[in-house]
Amino acid sequence: MVEVWRGPLAESVHAGHAVVCDGTGEIVEAWGDPEAVILPRSSAKMIQALPLVASGAADAFSLSTERLALSCASHEGAPVHNGAVREWLADIGRSESDLICGPQPSRDKDLWLGMIRDGQEPGRVLNNCSGKHTGFLTLTRHLGAGAEYCDPDHPVQRACLSAFEEVTEMESPGFGIDGCSAPNFATSMAGMARAMAFYATASQRGDLLSRSAARLVEAMIAHPLLVAGEGRACTLMMQAAKEPVAIKTGAEGYFIAILPERGLGISLKIADGATRASECAMAAILVRLGVLSAEHPDVKRFLNPEIRNWDGRVTGWVRPAPGVF
Repeated sequence: MVEVWRGPLAESVHAGHAVVCDGTGEIVEAWGDPEAVILPRSSAKMIQALPLVASGAADAFSLSTERLALSCASHEGAPVHNGAVREWLADIGRSESDLICGPQPSRDKDLWLGMIRDGQEPGRVLNNCSGKHTGFLTLTRHLGAGAEYCDPDHPVQRACLSAFEEVTEMESPGFGIDGCSAPNFATSMAGMARAMAFYATASQRGDLLSRSAARLVEAMIAHPLLVAGEGRACTLMMQAAKEPVAIKTGAEGYFIAILPERGLGISLKIADGATRASECAMAAILVRLGVLSAEHPDVKRFLNPEIRNWDGRVTGWVRPAPGVF
């Protein structure tokens, strides 16, 4: 799907899978194996946030669109993210110590360097998944459930699995434990694309699950900075898009896109887990569909990033493979 060129040679290549589905669940276009079973990692966060809205917890706690966007986010731990998560925790009567996601250093360079200078330790609120986990805590309190909300048998995770299987339209074959300690349910590439197409067409339906999905999509589109952060591929491509679109990365080379105006959902997995390749391939597919312009500077930086040596000379490029772009 992606080639890395140095001079006249493709020095490295990245293989993978991608599927584009429409609102009926039909595959519109595909590369690789649509039936490959994968772990979508953080690209599934809007599915994990679905019970938060569908249960009534979001309305019971008057969650704003900003908080709904954070529940779907893999944020960089910048002050704008950390402050919002702390306020949300306070509003539901919980604290940082209640988060099960584990401590992480900020990925915001200025904050990170300041923490090093001040001798500050990594924190749970700084974890890129703290918004999702605060959503879990909100649902936990709404349900009156126990504190171990990441246990696969906990009501929160059972609700996440039920939502996951409904929108992917298939039984999950199992799960792995994600970096943030929550179960990450497996599905096929086509299943994940179907799920994203469900979100893309959610506003056209009136059932509870669809209305809930539509609210999450609207929140992500309204707040791209909260979904990721300054300089991040998700945020920059959402801001550069010619139409409203929700884009979300996941670890190990996963990516999704939700295209409401076209009723399309996209799933993408780079087999070797390389982020440089997943960002390039997702940009290429969105350019292919006309959602992004190949000439936009914030698209070019992912579609065809230059490779420079230590002397600053351009020695090569990352680019989509023929047939992808």
